[in-house]
Amino acid sequence: MSEPTTPPGVPDRSAPVLSYAPVVLPVPGRPVDLTLRVTAPETGSGLPVVLLSHGHGGARGLSSEDGYAPIASHWAAAGFAVVQPTHLSSRRLDRLWGTAPGAPLFWRSRARDMTRVLDRLDEVENAVPLLAGRLDHGRVAVAGHSMGGFTAELLLGAEVTDPDTGERVNLRDPRITEGVVLAAPGRGGDALNGPMADQVPFLRDIDFSTMTASALVVAGDADDSRHFTDAGPAWHRDPYDLAPGPKALLTVFGAGHLLGGIQGYDAAESHMLDDENPAHVAAVARLTAAYLHGRFGSGDDAWRRAREELTTGPDAVGSVESK
Repeated sequence: MSEPTTPPGVPDRSAPVLSYAPVVLPVPGRPVDLTLRVTAPETGSGLPVVLLSHGHGGARGLSSEDGYAPIASHWAAAGFAVVQPTHLSSRRLDRLWGTAPGAPLFWRSRARDMTRVLDRLDEVENAVPLLAGRLDHGRVAVAGHSMGGFTAELLLGAEVTDPDTGERVNLRDPRITEGVVLAAPGRGGDALNGPMADQVPFLRDIDFSTMTASALVVAGDADDSRHFTDAGPAWHRDPYDLAPGPKALLTVFGAGHLLGGIQGYDAAESHMLDDENPAHVAAVARLTAAYLHGRFGSGDDAWRRAREELTTGPDAVGSVESK
């Protein structure tokens, strides 16, 4: 029998993965239970954990534990256990938006969801068939896209001022040592001048100088978020430019806010934003996995090889810089 091959432009998922949902964590005081999806390789132990925070998209499925299969499945096939919560900001929970404090973006609650997962990681691990005893609780990364990228920024150490209380907020979780920040918000201040800027007042005073944890920032050079800023696509590289090292920046050529469609296969959002590109998705999936393996010391030279193959030469999908 011949070996399976992966078509060009499709993330490699040749290794079998298991995906289990929902894992339900009752949380006192939270308007609804915290539900999770866990995706992991079929075999192996000592699996590093990636907490993946969804964006605030318009689709009920994609902005939830059921989204982001193109990258979650690849990361699992590459040897990570991926845990995806459904935040209160998910469109499928929009019945809460009129009454629950923090609606509709629930920026604090999002970060707390991730720390609760870590607090109860033993419970999560034991709830998933065939997973018990296979996780490495000492190797944890956070990843997030768009609003989920802001969640990742907070957990990696970025500070903000609570617009309701004036309190300076630091939600850094030291158990998280690595990050992947995908199409995340940039600086506030005068740069936050778009027509929807008032909807994200917590971004007004974001401070990246305290975001000291290691991270890979991923930005599309066609991701022009004019509804928030007139700074252009460079706004999304601010978490790299304004935070201290160690950091790396992956700029994906021609990619918009969805980075080719990482939020779901054949998603209508990708069509509407003219940002459907399987090659971008495949490159982002491979490069992010390789970066995490390199940082966790669980890969050989995967990060170097991925950079050489995907970010050099005339067919480069993007560029990488680091500090």
